[in-house]
Amino acid sequence: MNTLKSVILILAFLSLPCAGQESRAKDKGKTQAGKITAHSDGLHGYIGFSATRPPARSEYSAGMGFYSAVWPLISQPLADFQIGLAGSWITPDNSDNKDRPLAPEGTLARTWKERGPTWESVFQTVEGGLGYWAGNHFRYGPPKFSMNATPQCYDYEIGSPGWSFFYSNEALPDNRLGIAQLSNRLLIPPDALPFHGNPNGQFLGYTWMALPFTDPSAGDPPTGDQSWTCFLSAANFKGPIAYYIPETWSKIGKLFDYPFLYGRGLDARPGNMGGGAMEINTVPRFDAQDANGVVYSKIPRLQFPTDEQGRAFLVQDVTYYSKAALYDAFKAWRDGGPACSGRFDAKGAWKSTLTTRSTRYDQAGKKLSGVERVFDTKVFEGDVWGLQWFDSQISPKGLFPQYFKQIGDERVAVAAADVPAETGLLTQEFKQAAPGKPYTSPTTGAWAHPGAKSGPFTVKLADGSLVTYSWYRFVDQPSFQQYDWSEQKKAALQAFVEKIHANWPIDRDYMA
Repeated sequence: MNTLKSVILILAFLSLPCAGQESRAKDKGKTQAGKITAHSDGLHGYIGFSATRPPARSEYSAGMGFYSAVWPLISQPLADFQIGLAGSWITPDNSDNKDRPLAPEGTLARTWKERGPTWESVFQTVEGGLGYWAGNHFRYGPPKFSMNATPQCYDYEIGSPGWSFFYSNEALPDNRLGIAQLSNRLLIPPDALPFHGNPNGQFLGYTWMALPFTDPSAGDPPTGDQSWTCFLSAANFKGPIAYYIPETWSKIGKLFDYPFLYGRGLDARPGNMGGGAMEINTVPRFDAQDANGVVYSKIPRLQFPTDEQGRAFLVQDVTYYSKAALYDAFKAWRDGGPACSGRFDAKGAWKSTLTTRSTRYDQAGKKLSGVERVFDTKVFEGDVWGLQWFDSQISPKGLFPQYFKQIGDERVAVAAADVPAETGLLTQEFKQAAPGKPYTSPTTGAWAHPGAKSGPFTVKLADGSLVTYSWYRFVDQPSFQQYDWSEQKKAALQAFVEKIHANWPIDRDYMA
């Protein structure tokens, strides 16, 4: 692996196995000099890269991973702020379908007409990773890691073994749970995984790998054998942490009485995985006028981990995997063959060559210009993607431009020294995030029957939250209870997972 990479510490505890659309407020009319108005659409764009794929593209569709930098993008927790750090999406490959809707009538995504005629991009997604989410209840400075996915055309979203993307303090309904926690050494809290200390550009490795924990089923609905499993690589934890149960993806066809969807979900289809990007989604801003009626705007201070040459290294070792990397050996072990180490076999790995291009930013629908004079995206030696800062009077190295001036139909980046004092923007502060409501879990249904084996236990996390958790046997955790599995199937899965716990330590390198 590239020598630039270092890994960071994440909190590890014994644990509970337990694209979206955005709205933009319209700009209000001109205001008097010094009268500041607050808005929610301060910055939008995708700072991204593209990655080459092997000639046998469908073959290398069983997994994808890379190392992504972790750092505090903002110095203080801010309210109404959402930016994903560099990450990637996985969708089921339905490229053979040219005209039939994958989003059934009655789903949220079906109302997004611009995504038709197939709605492939919003049918099912795995889109988690590092970031700041507007719904986070407990913000603390650095980003968090979450396993976000959308199994049903954005009707609901899953972020952890019991909860959604932080939108509610209540757990998901039993029939919408989707993640099975695999690790018995890591706590996966509802508000996502926090990081220990103050990381500033160190790398976290993570990979999604399709693995056959169970056999495919020809039942109603038919279900494939792909359990999309999340592996992490950090200084104090390495290995798989959880997976999406295959039925999470297959049940949409039966639910909407739409057999066309059978076999088209992430349980059965190859993963469609492209490059990656930082998704700038929700950023607050202030607007104000100077004495001449010229509009200026301000966004929060966004900082990046740069070296003395103005380089910010954000992503490296982008790798796609075929079933030869782990699936084949994993299945052979599950079926009674020799134990596999869990390490990804290099013969099933494809290391990508990266390319990039300048980002188009906008603010309230207006083009932002001048950012390209401050920094631009770049692929550095060794296929490391990041940002390169230039010598500029607009903003110091490592900082995104914070002030903009309305010129014609554009907003142009300007230095703080060029913002008139009478606007009041220079001293205006953004609202900090307050702690959200505590998350709760049910005391009935799948959470109570068959129920936990031991606990509750309590631990305080790096984000200041206090988590109370209990132990479940693997197959007794709430996510599985919605399925009418035979005792034989559950016993086989439980026994196999116990073998994984016994044979895959948390200090072994798994990612290729």
